[in-house]
Amino acid sequence: MSSTRLPGKVLQPVAGAPMIARQIERLRRCRRLDRIVVATSTDPSDDVLVATLRDLGVPTHRGPLDDVLGRYAGALEAHGPAEHLVRLTGDCPLADPGVIDATIALHIERGADYAANTPERRTYPKGLDVEVMRAACLERAAAEAMQPYEREHVTPYLYRHPDLFTQAFLSQTADEGELRWTVDRPDDLELVRAVYDALYPANPAFTSDDVRAFLRGRPDLAMLGGDRRI
Repeated sequence: MSSTRLPGKVLQPVAGAPMIARQIERLRRCRRLDRIVVATSTDPSDDVLVATLRDLGVPTHRGPLDDVLGRYAGALEAHGPAEHLVRLTGDCPLADPGVIDATIALHIERGADYAANTPERRTYPKGLDVEVMRAACLERAAAEAMQPYEREHVTPYLYRHPDLFTQAFLSQTADEGELRWTVDRPDDLELVRAVYDALYPANPAFTSDDVRAFLRGRPDLAMLGGDRRI
């Protein structure tokens, strides 16, 4: 709830429900996720978020506001055991269940310690990010990572140390790495609301291809906020 660029963004209404509820609705369509836990902070500003998630039947874990890596390790301890962990951020209400499942599948097939669809040269839109890791590797990172950046952003200790952790990356043929579908600013939220208002009533399980088709027909949204959207 303490986002600086768009305070309270996760509870902003999207198609008649909090944005976090719409994202979780999409995540529940993933075939390879066994459970979903929201790791939020102990800051009082997040009390309303925890109450909302309780009403949605979504388990939560509360930990340090700035030490998100420690918060993840605490969530794993509280809601485990688990062999693998998927990291998804709460600002991605257009999350793609198929991309999430494909990243998990690659992680398992390669026997990787860490897998993601955000390699050095990203090909998926910002807002479809997926990271998968062995739980033991997350625990090691939580014990060894010391830099504030590593603590705040959870996974840098893993992907910055290919000598310690085997890695695998998912890419697609289309180069969409410059597209912005995440929600950090008011114009991002405007885009997501336009997508949901157009697609959700007829098909709540709309796909990324549906989003692309809609945006191609809306040139007024193509460069909303100065960033490429399609």
